[in-house]
Amino acid sequence: MGVRHGPVAAAADRAKVVGAEVAREFKDARLDRSLTQDRVGRSIGVSASWISRFESGATEPTLSQLVILFATVGLKLSIRGYPVGRPIRDASHVELIDRLRAALHPSLRLATEVPVPLRGDLRAWDGVIRGDAAPIGVEAENKPRDLQALERRIALKQRDSGISIVLLVLRDSRANRDLLRASGHVLAERFPVPGRRAIERLSAGADPGGSSVLLL
Repeated sequence: MGVRHGPVAAAADRAKVVGAEVAREFKDARLDRSLTQDRVGRSIGVSASWISRFESGATEPTLSQLVILFATVGLKLSIRGYPVGRPIRDASHVELIDRLRAALHPSLRLATEVPVPLRGDLRAWDGVIRGDAAPIGVEAENKPRDLQALERRIALKQRDSGISIVLLVLRDSRANRDLLRASGHVLAERFPVPGRRAIERLSAGADPGGSSVLLL
């Protein structure tokens, strides 16, 4: 079996940490309420030894069981996802990055999956272009759905990376053109340079002159 890398491996390690934190929070609440493992177990139809194994990390309850377990000790379990890591990408996303690379002058180098330079931060740019000028961040999306959320995510990466110019690369599809016509004003302030102009300058090895949305 090969060595695991990337966001999936990091998530697997994180799952162990989260599991231990959840079990500890449950146990602390149970003891704070003077509830025995047997009393909790009988109320939900499991044995005291099962509760003990859960608290020690020897067994992993289902999500439904966790919600019920927390309810028995007077807690409401809540789970939310936050954009902190880079997702896995499919072949079409790689192809989109390759289209950008093909449009660049040979003097410009495009590195992919470049981490945000903060200790412990799992986020990464889809790409960073480097040449004689300042580095340029690249975010690529095949089918964006929420331009406001996308704009906020990019703004936070810019802030935490010290990158001033970003290229938002979208697949040149009817759906994306319609989306930009309908909601492109959301991006207008952060991406003021027309896409064609940016491509022309990048093809010549020049700075694009500012952030831009590219349809490729």
